[in-house]
This record gives sequence, C-alpha cells and structure tokens, in this order.
Amino acid sequence: MVNTMEPRYMIPTRRHITDVAVPTIYEEVKLHVKTSLASAERVALTCDAWTSRATESYVTITSHYISDEWELVSHVLQTRAMHESHTGSNIAELLKTALEEWDIKWKDPVVVTDNASNMTVAAQLAGMLHVKCFAHAINLASQRALKLPSVARLLGRVRRITSFFRRSTTASHVLQQKQKLLQLPEHKLMTDVVTRWNSAFDMLQRFLEQQPAICAALLSGEVRKTEKDLCTLNDSDITSAEEIVSALKPMKVATLVLSEESTATLSLVAPLHAQMIHDLQESPSESTMIKEIKSAICLDLNKRYLDDEQKDILYVASAMDPRFKALPFLSDDKRQDIYVRVIAEAARCQQRETGVEARETNADVVPEVVDVQGPVQEDIPSKRPRDSFTLADLLGQTYGAVRPSLRKTTHELAEEEMKKYKEAAPLSLTGANPLDWWKQHQNEYPLLSHLAKRYLCIPGTSVSSERVFSTAGDIITAQRSALSPKHVDQILFLSKNLK
Repeated sequence: MVNTMEPRYMIPTRRHITDVAVPTIYEEVKLHVKTSLASAERVALTCDAWTSRATESYVTITSHYISDEWELVSHVLQTRAMHESHTGSNIAELLKTALEEWDIKWKDPVVVTDNASNMTVAAQLAGMLHVKCFAHAINLASQRALKLPSVARLLGRVRRITSFFRRSTTASHVLQQKQKLLQLPEHKLMTDVVTRWNSAFDMLQRFLEQQPAICAALLSGEVRKTEKDLCTLNDSDITSAEEIVSALKPMKVATLVLSEESTATLSLVAPLHAQMIHDLQESPSESTMIKEIKSAICLDLNKRYLDDEQKDILYVASAMDPRFKALPFLSDDKRQDIYVRVIAEAARCQQRETGVEARETNADVVPEVVDVQGPVQEDIPSKRPRDSFTLADLLGQTYGAVRPSLRKTTHELAEEEMKKYKEAAPLSLTGANPLDWWKQHQNEYPLLSHLAKRYLCIPGTSVSSERVFSTAGDIITAQRSALSPKHVDQILFLSKNLK
C-alpha cells in the first residue's frame, strides 16, 4: 500500500527502528525528564525488583515530585537488568548510579521500598532517607490472618468451587444461566493468588455475590453428583466467609486509597495505621474467627514502623496534610514535639534557600533575621555642630534606622504560620486534594508550603514500581522474550514517559 502511494518512500527496517529511531526518541525524552527533575524541590524514588518472562531479573526505579503548579509528577526513570545477587550493597550501588545519572543527588532524595531487609540496608548504604511501603505492610499482616487454620480451610473449600466452575465448561454455562434467571451480575468467579492477599478477599466477595447462582447450579441435574459433593458448603461456611470479608474490608479500602498516584499518600499512613490498630481491638460480641483474624493482623501491624525516625517522617507528612494536621492519633506531648520539629525544619529550609547558614544553639536553630515592616526613618535634628558628622551620618539610614522591635526571625515567622495553620478549618476527607489546598494557600503560608512540597511528594507505597511490572508483561511477551535489557529499559521508559 505504501509503495503504491509513494514508491520513492523507503520503509524503515527493523534494524533502523531498533538501533536509531527508538534510541533517538529515548534520548530526547530522557533530556526532558532530567530538565523536569531539575526544577523539583525534592525527589522521592520507589524501587522494586521483578523477573521477566525470559527469567531476566530487573530493578525498576520511579521518581515523584511536586511541580510549581502543585501537581504530583511521576516518571519511570529506569529498568535495569541485575545479574548480581540482590544484596543490600548491590542495590545500593544501583541507587547511587541512578542518582548521579539523573542529577538528583542534591535533591535530598527519599526512597520507598518494600519491607525486605536488603532494601533497608541498601537505603542506609546509599545514604538515603528510607520509607517502607505501607501496602506491603498491609499485605504481610493480611497474609498472616489468611494462614490461620480455620481461615485457610474455608479458603480451600471456596477455591475448590471456583476452580471447578472455571475449568468445567458445562458448569460455567449452567452458572451463567442461573445468573440470568436470578438477575445477578454476570461476573465470572475468581481464584486467589498466593502472593496477593486481596485476591483471596476478592475471591470470597465474588463467591458471596454469586452464592445463590452457585447453589442453584450445583443443585441442577446438569452437574454430576460426584462434583456436587466436592463443592458442598454448609450455612456455617457461608457465615464464616461473610465474617472474613467483613474483617478484611478495611484493609482492602486502605490498599485502594494508598494506591493512588495523583495525590499525596504518605500523609495517609500514620492516620490509617493508628485507626486500624484501634478498630482491630477485639469485642466480646464477635465470633471466635473474627477475634483470631483481628488479633493476627493487629499483632503484625504493631511490629511495623517501630523506628523513631520512620515514625517522625510519617507524622510530619500528616501534619503537612490539611486533612490530618490536628494529629489526633498522637498524645499531646508527641503532637507538640512534631509541631516544634515542623517549625524548626521550615525555618531551616528557608535559611538554605536564602543562603543563610543555620547555627545550632541548645539543639535549636538561630534563624535568619527578617525585617517585616521595612526600615523606619528616625528624625534628624535640624541643626547640629559642623564637627558632629560621623559614620552614622553616612550609613545610618541603611543600618541604623531599623528598630529592633520590628525584626523577626524565620523561626518566629514559622511559629506564626504554624499557629495560623492549626487554627484554620481542616480540609474535608471527601474528594479533597491536599495539593489543591496548598496551591490556594501557598502565599499565606510561604514557609510551611515549602516544607509541604518536601513531604507530600513522597508516596506511601512502592506501587508505582510494581505497576511497571504489568506494563512489562505486555511488552516482554512470549514472542518478544529475546529483547535485550537495554531495549526493555528504553521501551518501558518511553511507554510511561512519552507524552
């Protein structure tokens, strides 16, 4: 067709696209991303490892920052093959190389990873602030509950039923007929995946939704008796399934909320963690199964975020979110400590920006002095002796005319902003974006808004890196399993960053 339209046009060869076209576009987009990163106040990274269909091991790094327009900007920076063992030192070298390659070493980078010990070691060796993925913490806690003997037995029975309907074309057809007859949503049954706790939740939820149709299909004459016997569930099993779904629903909601990429999520971690611990306390009226599930989840969640530095990062992020600035989940003393830390850090950020060196005095900052009302001219006598001219006559208007009472330090300005910020009405939890709030009030709180950009850009999960795995599955197919690591990196980078 192309030859008919224009015989002189030479169609690019496969080698041209591989060696020239794609690398050229990659370099252009890479330059654009580096320029974009250069304008960031702080850059947060997520890092995770995965294995391709061709059993090649990769590590993906994504970046996140808040733009001047208060929009959360994300980029996939690189997906590099890692043939060495995934030790903390090897991953640390990969992180250091990425910081230098993308010119973000001086952006005070933060890295968000899963709870694996090698990732913790890697962040320490790379000298980066480390935040642990809260979605991964929820997964570990939920998996602990799903391994309880009573829960595991019920999951096995439901899994046997869903597997039967998925592999039997006859049973699947009968189930569809019963769904139509009972006016139920024509959804297929789901089977769980061992590594994803929420797949077990989805399997039970879908099973309960379709349970009338499932019973009707099993009671019909079109399903063999031997298969019916294998798939039998009694009323107590149905009740137990409902209890499991009810107990795990808050975990599912929290995971979905934290998986957002267009709004701040680190500020959600501390409130969610505290609320879950509170809601997971046992009640005498609950069944034994619910008590066991709550106890298992609560025990695991209590082990997370024990490090004081980790907790303070989460608390400061929540304080910078106008939805949670009151920090009701903290004690009065701890809440005041966080506010003091916010004030001190906001003052230090301002000093770094204006080039003033902060001096430490009694563990507190002696901040820059700021003239908040401008110079005030003193009255000059109309007559004075000729010999009275001194240095004050030459420089007095500039250096001697500012009254000490009108001079405020950045620390005092930060205190005033914090007081005003705490008194302002909190932002609604329904459909409100904290970044939009800061965009509207950044001129009202110049010091605190500067600090908000530094904390609200940090994601609460490493979901961004994991989402690249799904895209990679569409790229590295069975027919393209021979793609070189270099081309995998370039194609994934362009797939996520090319506008």
